[in-house]
Amino acid sequence: MSEGGSSLSGRMAALRGRAETTLTKGLLLAVFFVGLVAQFVKPVGDALEGKTYIGGALLSIVGYVLYAEVLRLNAARDADGEQTRQLHEAVRRLSGEVQELTARLGPQSGDAATMERLIEECAQAVLRGGETQLSGMCFTGETFVEPLRRVLEDLPPDPSRSVSVRILVPDFTRPTGVPGLVRAADGKLTDAPGFRRHLTGKIAGYAQDLRTTRGRMLHKNQGTLSVEFRAVHISPFLKLYAIGDDVVYEGIYDTLEVRPDAYVTSAPLPQGPGPEEGQLLDLIGRGSLLTRWSRYDGEPGGVLVDRRCGFFGTLWDAARRLEPEAAPGGSGA
Repeated sequence: MSEGGSSLSGRMAALRGRAETTLTKGLLLAVFFVGLVAQFVKPVGDALEGKTYIGGALLSIVGYVLYAEVLRLNAARDADGEQTRQLHEAVRRLSGEVQELTARLGPQSGDAATMERLIEECAQAVLRGGETQLSGMCFTGETFVEPLRRVLEDLPPDPSRSVSVRILVPDFTRPTGVPGLVRAADGKLTDAPGFRRHLTGKIAGYAQDLRTTRGRMLHKNQGTLSVEFRAVHISPFLKLYAIGDDVVYEGIYDTLEVRPDAYVTSAPLPQGPGPEEGQLLDLIGRGSLLTRWSRYDGEPGGVLVDRRCGFFGTLWDAARRLEPEAAPGGSGA
């Protein structure tokens, strides 16, 4: 069928729907008024030979109200479904455009890399022994801290080894835009306090895991490990990792995901309005492309490594320290 025919068919269906609605409401109202008149006008009542006119009239008006409410709920449901579909489509299209742009631009002179290569290079650095500083600007630390922890726990004995790990994360104790909640009412972004609470708990868990690794390394004579997590109030769009002051890996969270907010019930707001209804808009960085820069690869590698390390250092100095929930063995640094 042609586009014009399809459009005409849609308009005819809409007209039929409106006519059916008007007719049904009219019939229900007519029943109501006839019943009401029959109760108080005796000739009309005798003609209808009914004794329950008030009951019939009330029943018809109740039916009218219920019918109108069902129509309203159906319309709202259809509108919500269409809004959700459009939101998913917009997010899918935006994610695709960001990924296409990232792939088209590519590294200007750095090397395309993956998280696996980053972890492998971190492992090589700590295996060499001596002092090694590893820094990461992460979302929660899931794709960096967990693989790094396994690397550290598998190191051979070397009491002279000293590893310092610095992790910078967003401050999820404060409201954020992204990740956030797309309100069902108007499609705009708002804070998602339940999800932020979930992310804060994940970060605390990864920090505690690394601090536990510190004790295990000492016990197995693998060397010393210092761990510090700090938080700064930013949206987590950038991935940035540094091995000492010589190598930098960088990338972006280039995928957006929309899903139901499974954390809304766990985030009561005391003395405030109830939780918002809507879809959770989250950033996904797993599998995104990284670019590796080294100061030993010539220009612009050296300049860029200095710039990125300076960028990280400035944010690190301005960030607040995340204290461990329990620190029986001393500080978390």
